[in-house]
Amino acid sequence: MRNVLFAGLLAIGMSAAASAQSDSLNTRLQAAVQRYERGDRVGANEEFSRFIQIYNANADRLTSRELVAVAIACSYLGRQNPQMFRDALRAFDRAVAKDPENLDARVRLAELFLEKYSSADAKRTLAAVLSRDSAYVPALVAEARRRAFDGERGADALLDQALLLRPEDVAARILRARFLADAEGFAAATREVDRALKADPADAEALAFGAALRRVSGDANGYADLARRYDALYPKEAGVQVALAELLSRVRQYAAAAEAAREGTVRDPGNWRAHALLGVNQLRLGEIAGAKKSLEAAFAGDPFDIWTKNTLDLLDTFKDYDELTTPRFRFVIEKAESGVLAPYLSELAERAFATFSTKYGFTPATPIRVEVYRSHADFSVRTVGLAGLGALGVSFGTVLVMDAPSARDPGSFNWGSTAWHELAHTFTLGLSAHRVPRWFSEGLSVLEERRARPGWGADPAPEFLAAFKAGGLLPVSRLNDGFVRPSHPAELGFSYYQASLLCEMIEARWGRPALVKMLQAYRDGQDTPGVFASVLQTTPNALAEQFSTWFRQRFATTLASIAPWTGNGPATGAFASTLAEAHSLLEQKRAAEAKAAFERAEAMFPDYAGPDAPSLGLARLARDRGDKAAAVAALARHTALDESAFSANALEASLREELGDVKGAAAALERILWIAPYDPALHARLADLADRLDDRARALRERRAVVRLAPSDLLEARYQLARALARAGDPAAARREILQVLEAAPGFEKAQGLLLELRKQPQGGMP
Repeated sequence: MRNVLFAGLLAIGMSAAASAQSDSLNTRLQAAVQRYERGDRVGANEEFSRFIQIYNANADRLTSRELVAVAIACSYLGRQNPQMFRDALRAFDRAVAKDPENLDARVRLAELFLEKYSSADAKRTLAAVLSRDSAYVPALVAEARRRAFDGERGADALLDQALLLRPEDVAARILRARFLADAEGFAAATREVDRALKADPADAEALAFGAALRRVSGDANGYADLARRYDALYPKEAGVQVALAELLSRVRQYAAAAEAAREGTVRDPGNWRAHALLGVNQLRLGEIAGAKKSLEAAFAGDPFDIWTKNTLDLLDTFKDYDELTTPRFRFVIEKAESGVLAPYLSELAERAFATFSTKYGFTPATPIRVEVYRSHADFSVRTVGLAGLGALGVSFGTVLVMDAPSARDPGSFNWGSTAWHELAHTFTLGLSAHRVPRWFSEGLSVLEERRARPGWGADPAPEFLAAFKAGGLLPVSRLNDGFVRPSHPAELGFSYYQASLLCEMIEARWGRPALVKMLQAYRDGQDTPGVFASVLQTTPNALAEQFSTWFRQRFATTLASIAPWTGNGPATGAFASTLAEAHSLLEQKRAAEAKAAFERAEAMFPDYAGPDAPSLGLARLARDRGDKAAAVAALARHTALDESAFSANALEASLREELGDVKGAAAALERILWIAPYDPALHARLADLADRLDDRARALRERRAVVRLAPSDLLEARYQLARALARAGDPAAARREILQVLEAAPGFEKAQGLLLELRKQPQGGMP
């Protein structure tokens, strides 16, 4: 304990009294906790404070179990004074030192670490418990919670083990319910909660989470019943509101989550989790000022909350961002690159808005806020409060956040297709009133990427097809599991692509209107079996069978050349061996044989777009023999599949230009802009091609980009911009630009000549 804080208590001389009291500490603790839960916060805290007195006078004589009671009392006091959590930690440490076999003390210590966002300490503490007793159920449950917190695999298996050992363990049942709810399995989650409540009808977490489940499932009466039961037992606690806000956030109903969290802050102003949830959801709604106020309140009350701290730090950097508006959007981009990215992103976003409004017959509220981060860590903090998120973009509905192309290595992703994907979510979430299940919304977004431009969107990996052949893909009824807690590293990517194929099949068999009707059915409160029945007139099992048949037809040629996947390593089979043979022959300079092998491999798997794709090998061979047309044809097949094919697009552009295909070369360079837009030479080259095509608007856009990228010869770049302005019909802007050039370099002859030409044509542009 902190001697400075409690030094005055040592003089009370209560050693004997404390010794007598220590025998009943746990009984007194239970009574104090009950007073706290019943709403007598003042009386309870007075009693909790007496535990500090007892500790200071009798610490050496307290048993390990009694020290745990002191630690719990400190934890309650910590809700008003966060520094008391440090005292709780010291008491737990002393309890463990007093009795290393007190596993309850160790688990409670780990839970305190986890509550205060120190998962690494929780992990070490729980490992020590499980090394002593691998079947200790509280440790198994806590470790499952810790793994879920850290996004590690294995949480479900630990929970299964715990429930096998103790089937009616309430904490385990509630944690399983949370896992099921994460995958939107609300009916199964409700059954778990009901079983927990049967074991302990007064359990606060079971009542609160059960109420939240019923509310999200549309069971208003069930929600009201459990909320009343909770209120009767815990009249000043905001557990129901916090549980509801958390669950609504998980299922992307952010406005309702914010309202539930706000109710929680009113019911219990000292519930810092409610304040944090309110702030996070206000951010997701674009309410930046209100979010900052809520998060500041949360952090003042709980300074251990690293998620809130990170988010507040990020908000402090918003002064370094530009806010740019178009008719339907507000773009928030760091000043260092807003001038480069905004012209492309704004045009793409407005086109996406028009496209999706027509496709879905729905118009979301505007302006839509799009935040673009050149630091992936900042994007990750904005999304989940911590660095390390693997996604490229996230949609909260009418607020989107995404990586800038500078946030990743050049060629690692396509920022245009990422923006298109997230904007599709705006419409599917909006049309369904944010009730669309994750698999359907993600599947539609990936499908919309493929519909946007050739090459955009995901491609089938050999391992994905091999997993299907091995029966390793998730069934339709469990597709959400792959997004929430994938069972192996590849399953998340598999789930995205599988969901998109399921949407593609529905569109092919039932027509595009069926997809819209499904979203509307979710909006009206139907669950997935109900949606399948009412819109598709089928069941999940029947749809799974239809999907399997369609899948085999869709990839019939390729499936024949791929062996079932074992789950480890790359896929095998005729395609893999033929491709390996082709590359070996290429390295041996046996060109004719390599060409034949690449052609056989491409025929087996025409959709393959990996870095060793047959089309790339064929392009290399064609170029080596001087057949530029064949090289271009092979490269075009690849760039029509791979949205991030930087090098292939660059080579295709050069070869097309050499062949005199100016339009095709410009198209290839345009594709590169959505992969790596920061090279001024790329923009200058595209501007030159646009001039040759008499595409004055595109030439002007590219000349502006060159200037914004601050090339080595900035005066030449500004001279070219002035020419582009004049050709685009803006002589006044051209004159302003060229005068600034001449101010910096009065002897610049080309600039002098252009100024003379502009003065001869004051009302029009240049030819």
